[in-house]
Parts: sequence; structure tokens; C-alpha cells
Amino acid sequence: MHVTVKLFASLRELAGSSDLDQEFEGDSVTVTEFRQRFAERVPALKPQLETVAIAVNEEYTRQGDAPIRDGDVVALIPPIAGGADAPRFLCTDQVLDRDALRELVRTDASGAVVLFEGIVRNHHEGHEVLRLEYEAYGPMAEKQLAAVAAEVLRDYANREVYDIAAHHRTGPMSIGDVSLLVAVSAAHRKDAFDAALRTVDRIKETVPVWKKEYGPNGATWQEGIAPVPTSQPD
Repeated sequence: MHVTVKLFASLRELAGSSDLDQEFEGDSVTVTEFRQRFAERVPALKPQLETVAIAVNEEYTRQGDAPIRDGDVVALIPPIAGGADAPRFLCTDQVLDRDALRELVRTDASGAVVLFEGIVRNHHEGHEVLRLEYEAYGPMAEKQLAAVAAEVLRDYANREVYDIAAHHRTGPMSIGDVSLLVAVSAAHRKDAFDAALRTVDRIKETVPVWKKEYGPNGATWQEGIAPVPTSQPD
């Protein structure tokens, strides 16, 4: 069986490639077996393989006994550092449009629309930052933005939160650029603020986006957290 393995951020640099073709005996392997065999084939990644999340065909795979089959695309997800016709969930290298995102969620019933802007700042943990670069697993990132919104809307189903939209920018960015926009509409301001905060937190935990920080002493990938996949409806 043949699978394609996609690597991102620091994993891509360690392996020296963003895509690796792999052959395995049999019709399938489990996720656990894949981790073990891939670590043997690419020793440089072995320390990371115990903690990275695995996505198969752009969906997180939680169970170790889940099968990986011939033709599947397996993505290794390291810790992650996100007009009116615009899509609600977008990962793009273009400048983000605040007004367009706000109009996507606004309704006549909305007493409040909260717009969160994530902005590139000039420092991080006491170090000077000159610029940033974001990398994403684009198709999966957009699916996860939508999954986060669905999760938060389920959690706030009894609080009149009406709609959520999120756009994440990728590529090189300068100080002051907007890297993330999240818009939330609700009947009341407190619910809109609470849902917006929850959405941003979950985006940071689950959407496969990575950040490289450039400072006076060079560039480093920022350490993040192990991905926490979105909950599924009962």
C-alpha cells in the first residue's frame, strides 16, 4: 500500500521535505503501527512522533487502532501556534477584510457583534520580534475553523449566539499586520464576548497553523501545544 505523508513547520525542516511517499506491506496499517514504522524510517523525526497529532485525509484521527489505507494522505500535525460572499472559514495569504467578516455574521437579531483581531507584535516573552511567518495545512485548517465554530455554537446553544466566522492569514507578516480575525454575533454583548474568547482559544488549540518568529538573532519556530481536536456531536 502507498500513502503520502505531509510534514509542516519544524517537521518539514527536519525531514528536508514537505511530502514523503511511503510504502507499507498489506492493505492497511493502524495509526500506532504507522508511528512506529515511520519513526524507524525517518529517525530525525522520532522524538516528535510520540506527541504529534495525526490527520488522515484532512481529519484528525484519535484512535491508535484506526486504519490507514492505500492512497490515504497522512498529515503529521506538530504543536500549533487561525466581501459578503467571502467564505466564513478561510486560510489565505491575502490581507484580511474586517468589514467583510463582520457582515458575514451580522443579523437583524444581533444586539452585539464582537470582532477579534490577532495582531503581530514587536516582542514575545521578552525577546524582540522583527517579523513573523505563518504556515498552515490549508484545506484542513479551513475545516478545523469550521469545526471549532460548530463546537462553540453547540456549547452556547442556549445563549442566543447566532453565528461565527474566522479567517487566518498565512505567509510573511510585518509588525502591526492582522493574522487572525474572528467575528461572533449574539443577542447580548456578554455572550458575544464569551463565545469569541472561546473560539479564539479553540483555534489556538486545534487549527493546524504554525508560527516562525524572526528576531535579531535569527528565526525559530514557536513552540505550541499538542493539538486538541474538536468534540463531535452526540
